[in-house]
Amino acid sequence: MAKRKAETMPAELRSFMKRYPGTDSMELLIADLPGVLRGKRIRGSEFAKIFRDGFYLPGGTVLLNSLGDTVPGMSWSADDGDPDILAEVVASSLVPVPWARRPTAQALYRFYLRNGEPFFADPRSVLERAMKPLQKMKLKIVMAAELEFYLLDGKTDRPTPRTSLIPGIGRPQPGPQVYHPDDLWDIENFLDDLNDVCAAQNIPAGTTISEFAAGQFEINLHHVDDPVLACDHAVLLKRAIKAVARQHGFVACFMAKPFEEDSGSGMHIHMSLFDANGENYFSQGKEKTASPPYSARLRHAVGGLVKTMADATAIFAPNANSYRRLRPEMFAPVEPNWGANHRSVAIRIPLSDEKNLRFEHRTSGADANPYLVTAAILAGVHLGLKNRCDPGRMVKEGEVITLKQKIPNRWDAAIDKFSRSKVLPEYLGHEYCKAYALNRRDESRCFHNVVSNTDFDWYMRAV
Repeated sequence: MAKRKAETMPAELRSFMKRYPGTDSMELLIADLPGVLRGKRIRGSEFAKIFRDGFYLPGGTVLLNSLGDTVPGMSWSADDGDPDILAEVVASSLVPVPWARRPTAQALYRFYLRNGEPFFADPRSVLERAMKPLQKMKLKIVMAAELEFYLLDGKTDRPTPRTSLIPGIGRPQPGPQVYHPDDLWDIENFLDDLNDVCAAQNIPAGTTISEFAAGQFEINLHHVDDPVLACDHAVLLKRAIKAVARQHGFVACFMAKPFEEDSGSGMHIHMSLFDANGENYFSQGKEKTASPPYSARLRHAVGGLVKTMADATAIFAPNANSYRRLRPEMFAPVEPNWGANHRSVAIRIPLSDEKNLRFEHRTSGADANPYLVTAAILAGVHLGLKNRCDPGRMVKEGEVITLKQKIPNRWDAAIDKFSRSKVLPEYLGHEYCKAYALNRRDESRCFHNVVSNTDFDWYMRAV
């Protein structure tokens, strides 16, 4: 009986169970529209059938708002009965969950229609659609994400950054102390456990640095030549950081702006293109300069990103808190500018040789959905290459610039701009763009209807 069951078990699952024979539960996960992981847990007796035949869940799972609620007036929601749709496990996504008390597995899944077509609202499908124009040009997309986050004290009754103490004194260390190595030694146990988790889950985490505020850190992911996989890495790294942080008495916070006067947290996307011969596409063509060695192709790609940045701000900054980060004085990109080796611009060209030439897109907050952010970036890159868009004057290395707010800095204004875009629907899908705008606009309405303590502080006595 056991032998017959093993023979019907898909190869990936059979290999996993051989390596982790005690596994008796599995989490199945998918990123929804705001980038929150949703799914369910299954028992060992269900593994083989689900891997072989798939399973059913409401398609609206990927159209929920940040509170995990359905949105009125939207298809695939409570209005039309919340219909089920076929879900299938993503190949090669099966990994152990090292932080679980009992042996547990984890896998990603995706949605398909009955005719076998990918579901329009699955963020993976949105990204795959946006990739196609560049793939038709025989170009390979190589990318990685960098995630900034805060570690908060998990034992306080209000959000408090985990701050290093001055040895022998015991008081919190003042100042941001950016890049201070002792800040990493102080969380050595957390980082060691996180590295072990990433190794077990095939998450290619690399460099860790202490960022520009107390308790703020950044972890970089290694580049891969599959944008969907790179985004899988980003959402799973965030999940791993949160899980390991809990084990160490911390709370990992990926809000774009958790503290008014401290630096916000971004998600920076590094991206390059390679041709069929394995040559860096941005290092070829006319107008090549000596330092950095960029070409007209890179200028045009950046030009497309500049042209579409305001339209896509609602994706790069997906919720109310996102716009608290977009302030000129807080190291956050607030206008569609670009430059080499300059961290005050929205699109930075890092120092590199011709083989590794790339751009770094710095506009998105750590709260954004990596799949949608990457899809919007690819839309800009292809538009720029196709139309030879001019990015405007390049900010020079070391140049002092006065930032002016040239992208929407309020949520409703960004949604309005996104809704009027003529470009993004061609890449992300018209139906999806309508659903995205409806979802974000409804959440904005609900958020701004809340009466906060600030209302009372500012107005109850004064007016």
